[in-house]
Amino acid sequence: MKQVLQELATGKTVLTDVPAPGDSRGALRIATRRSLISAGTERMLIDFGRAGWIERARQQPDRVRMVLDKVRTDGLVPTIEAVRNKLDQPIPMGYCNVGVVVGVGEGVTGFAIGDRVISNGKHAEVVSVPVNLCAKVPAGVDDDAAAFAVLGAIALQGIRLVHPTIGETVVVTGLGLVGLLAVQILRANGCRVLGVDFDSRKLELARRFGAETVDLGAGVDPVAAADEFSRGRGVDAVMIAASTSSSEPVHQAALMCRKRGRIVLVGVTGLELSRADFYEKELTFQVSCSYGPGRYDSLYEEKGEDYPVGFVRWTEQRNFEAVLDLLASGSIDAAPLVSHRVPIEDAPAAYEIVGGKDSSLGILLTYGPERSASSPMVARSVALVAAQSSSPAAANIALIGSGNYATAVLIPAFRRAGAGLHSVVSASGVSSVHAARKYGFRLASTDAQAAIVDAAVDAVVIATRHDSHAALVLSALAAGKHVFVEKPLCLSIDELERIAAAAVRAGRILMVGFNRRFAPQVVRMRGLLDRTSGAKAFVMTVNAGAVPAGHWVQDAAVGGGRLLGEGCHFIDLLRHLADSPITGHHAVGMVSNTRDSASIELTFEDGSIGAIHYLANGHKRFPKERLEVFAAGRILRLDNFRRLQGFGWSNFKSMNLWRQDKGQSGCAGAFVEAVRNGAQAPIPLEQILEVSRVSIEIQQALR
Repeated sequence: MKQVLQELATGKTVLTDVPAPGDSRGALRIATRRSLISAGTERMLIDFGRAGWIERARQQPDRVRMVLDKVRTDGLVPTIEAVRNKLDQPIPMGYCNVGVVVGVGEGVTGFAIGDRVISNGKHAEVVSVPVNLCAKVPAGVDDDAAAFAVLGAIALQGIRLVHPTIGETVVVTGLGLVGLLAVQILRANGCRVLGVDFDSRKLELARRFGAETVDLGAGVDPVAAADEFSRGRGVDAVMIAASTSSSEPVHQAALMCRKRGRIVLVGVTGLELSRADFYEKELTFQVSCSYGPGRYDSLYEEKGEDYPVGFVRWTEQRNFEAVLDLLASGSIDAAPLVSHRVPIEDAPAAYEIVGGKDSSLGILLTYGPERSASSPMVARSVALVAAQSSSPAAANIALIGSGNYATAVLIPAFRRAGAGLHSVVSASGVSSVHAARKYGFRLASTDAQAAIVDAAVDAVVIATRHDSHAALVLSALAAGKHVFVEKPLCLSIDELERIAAAAVRAGRILMVGFNRRFAPQVVRMRGLLDRTSGAKAFVMTVNAGAVPAGHWVQDAAVGGGRLLGEGCHFIDLLRHLADSPITGHHAVGMVSNTRDSASIELTFEDGSIGAIHYLANGHKRFPKERLEVFAAGRILRLDNFRRLQGFGWSNFKSMNLWRQDKGQSGCAGAFVEAVRNGAQAPIPLEQILEVSRVSIEIQQALR
């Protein structure tokens, strides 16, 4: 299918063949009829992509600081590679979509195949959208008009924060699509509206919708005009829908308002506020968040958990419905807002209009004749003709999951190891196509099961969210494939027991990406320790850094928790260096932050002991990982997988690397070699199961 993407590195907008999404739990699969280009938001993305490196840095000072911190801890070369990988990823464009439901995911109620719906889906022939971000289109609203519902919800949410009453005077600064929709909604609410802009065409439309106007291009003073408009009292509220780096719109809004007036920012402006502007009048200022309550709440948007209407009357979805009702009643007239209609095949030309100097308003992308769910348009795999052919002698892999870590680290590691890159799978298809083209996979797909059972695939590499690991591992083992799964192996003891039984039955290699045991400095440490006798003591300090409580990895059902998702790395590292089974474990979490910070104690069969301090309350400029080993009157200290020092070793002093190496290439190489040559698993199955069980038990105890 066709989808519009932006190449972030160049700012170029391209139309790309992407595999269509499948049905997902809690989501609707929609065949698109229309999508609307949001000139404000999407132009900002275009301008950012076209900006030079210095200008980009100025626009994102927080990210620049993050990059500098990474240079200090990880080194220059890994940081450059990470930044390039991020900028190399394409961005799916669009969030105003109208189409027909062709698939209903598990758990969805209230929608059926054939329903006409709006959603915040992308510019693509088929989209998959969580149900709470969709709404049915009334029969009296055509596709062109319905495409404005999502932008209308942005305007409506801003107006709800204004709290207008009948007869109040409201200024709308910035008469783009959101501003003009706001004018109409305010007029429907019984308000007197003053529109402010530079563009004469937009001002004419605002007057057509019942507003009085101020032409900034003609040099009219907006503050004086607002004073006259309000009969000398000051306006009741100002809604700012402009897009500018200047703080002047906020300053002017404060001057326009009466005492205790309200200012709501829907657009983007500078925020250098004057206390005097707000102090004397006791003004309120609020920034509106997109479509309304529920926005950026994963429980609402991704898991479909609605807010009770008695407590949250207007959510994102209910705002969508309200705008559609206004369209159906004629209170909003979208037809005059359409300036261009462009077939999806010519989408790049449409973005030239958006980024050009000529005036434009609503640019609608139109799609071909309506297709059914079985149409070839919804093919879930795309063959990359320019990709390198897989060698029959290679260990051909199917990679499930192509997120940041997979594309930046895993795929390069497997390619260096000589694996045959057969297929790559992602949920949306965008990242899989990008990965396939960048690295040379034969197929990009959104169908994990088809990739797993493909006869040409020898091994399945799993790099998805943690809650999907167990099912994918079991499916791949049942298909007779070797399996490499990013940590953790699974999230529960029940899943672990089923995987253990399946692995024994399958007789295939099952490997978890415990890469640190393959790091060159750890290999050297193991060699030195193997020549010592007696018990060892390990102290592992992990400066993990804070992760927001709402991040998916913190969700017990999805990520399993950080101490399971990442802590298992360090449990395995100590198990490997001790070369002795774990006989006991105990963990104590910080009272104020048990999710992220804990001390873990391990005991081993040979009498060795280990302590892992996994902490999220440190400073990011401090190295992330430090390991100290005390053995036979000697000490080894490893700092961040760059500097290894020995104390008391007659034949070893140090091993320093120019760049950090955590063993990802060695780990992938060992797996590929074992698959290709039918060798034993690089990590014994019993150790994988042992470390996984201990990790799960520790996370459960802390929880």
